[in-house]
Amino acid sequence: MNENKTILKDKSFAFALRCVNLYKYLSESKREFVLSKQLLRSGTSVGANIREAQNAESTADYIHKFSIAQKECDETIYWLELINAANYLTNEEVLSIHFEAKELLKMIRSAILTLKQKSITSQAK
Repeated sequence: MNENKTILKDKSFAFALRCVNLYKYLSESKREFVLSKQLLRSGTSVGANIREAQNAESTADYIHKFSIAQKECDETIYWLELINAANYLTNEEVLSIHFEAKELLKMIRSAILTLKQKSITSQAK
């Protein structure tokens, strides 16, 4: 499980950095400030919540932090799709980061399911 934590921590940090760079591009080159700021907030929140889960006080708290990360990741996907639909980015420009967000979301969901299953198993003992 520690290896998965590190992978999620590293991937979410790299994703946050991509969101920061995309925000800079959109605000400086496209002069778009509202949608890009929302993307920045939700995209960087994913990794922050995964990092915060490392200091969780209980399994329930850990799952809760991961659940927030999941919501933030899904919200980020929404902002990426909206930015694309509003023609601030082309399909080609958004494809890579959108794929990365979807992969991160799948990993977070998988981690939550695994944690919940382990919690149920340990309670049954």
